[in-house]
Amino acid sequence: MARFRAFLLIGVCLPACLPLTACEPVAIALLGAGASTAIRYNMDGVASRTFTAPAAAVKNASLAALERMGLTHDATIPFDTGETIYARAPNRDIEIDIETITKHATRLRIVAKGGSFLYDTATATELVQQTDRLLEAGLAKLVPAVPAAAAAAPASTPAATGGSKIGF
Repeated sequence: MARFRAFLLIGVCLPACLPLTACEPVAIALLGAGASTAIRYNMDGVASRTFTAPAAAVKNASLAALERMGLTHDATIPFDTGETIYARAPNRDIEIDIETITKHATRLRIVAKGGSFLYDTATATELVQQTDRLLEAGLAKLVPAVPAAAAAAPASTPAATGGSKIGF
């Protein structure tokens, strides 16, 4: 019976416990990563996106998103490659940078500051999403999904002629 206990301890329990010794450092590292992510979420507060649209359209959609969310537009100040829109809520200060990349590409960067040291990423992200929705709705009215000439013309894309299987 003593041999069976020794075999059970050395042969089964000890090998089963060896992988568990590596779990503690992994758990501590994951816990630290989670804490730093939460701090970054509150301290960073920046949401950005590049749109395939002219800067004027992105600006109009951003101003409409501000109005839709009940934020007050304070000022618009130009900088080298675009404009910064300043807005406010009772407990938030919002900065929206609209930067022209090309004639048809515009970068939108939003910072929502909620207090002296904390930033509000959720509000900044919601402003980007609202701008996207308004921009899509506005552009959908201006540009048809499939131009009439392309719909009537025979397919001449590389995918249709067998040149590419991916369709690019």
